Amino acid sequence: MPSIPTIDFSSYDVGDPAALDALALSVDDALSSVGFMTVRNLGVDRAQLGAVFDAAQAFFGGTPEDKQRSAYSTAADNFGYQCSGDEHLDPTAPADLKETFTMRDVGRRGVDETRWPSRAFAELMRTFYAACLEGAFRLMHVMALALDAEPDFFRRCHHGENVTMRLLHYPAYDLATVAPRQLGAGAHTDYGLLTLLFQQDIPGLEVQDADDAWLPVAADPGRIVINSGDLLQVWTNGRYRSTPHRVQPQLDGRSRQSIAVFIDPDSATEVSALPSCTSADNPPRFEPTTAGAHLQSRIEASHRARQ
Repeated sequence: MPSIPTIDFSSYDVGDPAALDALALSVDDALSSVGFMTVRNLGVDRAQLGAVFDAAQAFFGGTPEDKQRSAYSTAADNFGYQCSGDEHLDPTAPADLKETFTMRDVGRRGVDETRWPSRAFAELMRTFYAACLEGAFRLMHVMALALDAEPDFFRRCHHGENVTMRLLHYPAYDLATVAPRQLGAGAHTDYGLLTLLFQQDIPGLEVQDADDAWLPVAADPGRIVINSGDLLQVWTNGRYRSTPHRVQPQLDGRSRQSIAVFIDPDSATEVSALPSCTSADNPPRFEPTTAGAHLQSRIEASHRARQ
């Protein structure tokens, strides 16, 4: 498997076709060969990112009673806190050893203020969510160019209905308490278009290569890890791979934090192979679907033990 490439988006300029074409070529190569890339200079402020990590650390360091005031309710709602062992990203394996705080469509959707840890926490998350979505729009523009689609092809079906931000905390565990095959996050693919992952300096993420070997991903706070998801794989007829990945449990006495932003299409979006990705010799490989049906089925499967 090729190494995960790094792409610098500092050259992104809608008025510079040559710069956009160069970025499109780099993104196309990364997503078609690996399904993962790391990106610099996507427009997300480092100080704001640090504030989000600080807020997440304070929340996860709170009492169980405080955290349960923001408890996750249903997969359809997809908002709130889940304790370690509450989710199975790999439904065939033991539950994941992580805590999460999930926030869907927080830029437009009203959430009962009592479900947020605080008003300041809510405002910080909404502001950061908006910045991440703007960065994702840059990626969408470049991908559309790479795929010979209209420049706004992806943007016009990502108003935020299913765009979801997730704070993740992987507590330190003793090996004796971890079941066989139990991971921080079980092996899975992501569900939608793209995922943006922000890390600190504690490793744990692994990516599966074409030979089924698991390769570690460096934990670099200066780079955003970005991967393609299931629906982008359908749109591109497999040209962009939805790559399995997982997170190892924290067994070295250190806990791990990360922030994932899932860039998923609006529910009514019809997803089928783009014309540029099919031919007489390469017919559609995947059944057309709607984004909502696919996303909901995947989320429900990961929470089946709760239902």
